Amino acid sequence: MARIFITGSSDARGLGIRSAQVLIKRGHDVYLHARNSQRAQDARTACPGAKDVFIADLSSTEETKSLAKQLNQTGPWDAIVHNAAVNFGVDGIKNKEGIPVRFAINTLAPYILTSLINPPPKRYVFVSSGMHKGGDPSLRNIQECSYSDSKLHDVLLAFWFARRFANRGVLSNALSPGWVPTKMGGSKAPDNIDAAVDTYVLLAEGSGAAEGQTGKYWYQTRACSSGGSGHETSYLQALDDEAIQDQLIQTLEEISGVKPPE
Repeated sequence: MARIFITGSSDARGLGIRSAQVLIKRGHDVYLHARNSQRAQDARTACPGAKDVFIADLSSTEETKSLAKQLNQTGPWDAIVHNAAVNFGVDGIKNKEGIPVRFAINTLAPYILTSLINPPPKRYVFVSSGMHKGGDPSLRNIQECSYSDSKLHDVLLAFWFARRFANRGVLSNALSPGWVPTKMGGSKAPDNIDAAVDTYVLLAEGSGAAEGQTGKYWYQTRACSSGGSGHETSYLQALDDEAIQDQLIQTLEEISGVKPPE
């Protein structure tokens, strides 16, 4: 039995809560996350088997840091899934600290949480997207990132933390759920949502094909290679560049004031 925390897991139609429901049925202790108390109640209603729901607005760096403290007090953890993300309706919107909301939630929050949670869990899962291939690996104007940019950042984070935690036995992977019928994906999305959930579960458990695997990009329960022609079945080759990974971490440290783990 594992103790698993999933960010962005309050939407009854979302992959976070769907994955939580499956993990609970498999005997795991799952903790959810919501941005406010109303969303937390929604999460409890949709997933009554969850152990608890943590509340934090991940667009706020201060609330994200506070969440990390709560997780440290509740831990240790077996797996943390960075699932929270926003896309539509946030263009031009900034948080109280003047940081664009999309960047704060999709890129900065997973960096802060991963850097501050101590001891680290056995497994980290960073949820990306095939849309990362439309992102800019130069990392220019990073705070004004598009959704594609932010999903590229998530793969870089997964790969960098896989390197950093390699000698501590911590696994860090990225996944693309595909274009699936969630609120974000829309009802006509063509990809298999069950396969997406299976991939969440596989990586959260570190089971099956994912056992012992780190620094990989996954789609439909398979580890993918870089540079292929398939939109979902491969990832952008530039993301293997350790200099780009290092550049992202340095930039996020400067913006957040949070040092990466030693």
